[in-house]
Amino acid sequence: MRLRGIVAKNLRRLRHAKGLSQEELADRAGINRNYVGMLEREEHAATIDMLEKLAEVLEADPVAFFEASDISA
Repeated sequence: MRLRGIVAKNLRRLRHAKGLSQEELADRAGINRNYVGMLEREEHAATIDMLEKLAEVLEADPVAFFEASDISA
């Protein structure tokens, strides 16, 4: 799996773990909901700054976006 896919799956996993919709996450991060969807569908690659912002909202370590274990397709 490509790194973009790993980040996408972890973003979705972390968002679901917090019980947030794409719209709620986007609102809290100050970004467009469509952008969150694009990240989760691997249509766009997030910058490091964006990953830091998303991690802050999700109360997660930014490194969690890159963990490849326990990720199912």
